Amino acid sequence: MFKKIGRYFKESFAEMKKVSWPGRTEVLQSAKIVIISTIAFALILGLVDFILLRGLYLIF
Repeated sequence: MFKKIGRYFKESFAEMKKVSWPGRTEVLQSAKIVIISTIAFALILGLVDFILLRGLYLIF
């Protein structure tokens, strides 16, 4: 059983060495895109929620 666990970790580390990791600039660019799009979607959904809530207050 311990041999299987040891082999699993050896193979996992070997696979991790094969991974092409992104550079710092690529990670920062991706993070900026995610943050900006999250803020944009939050503002859009907040605006839609506000408009629908005001519409419901007018109806009821």
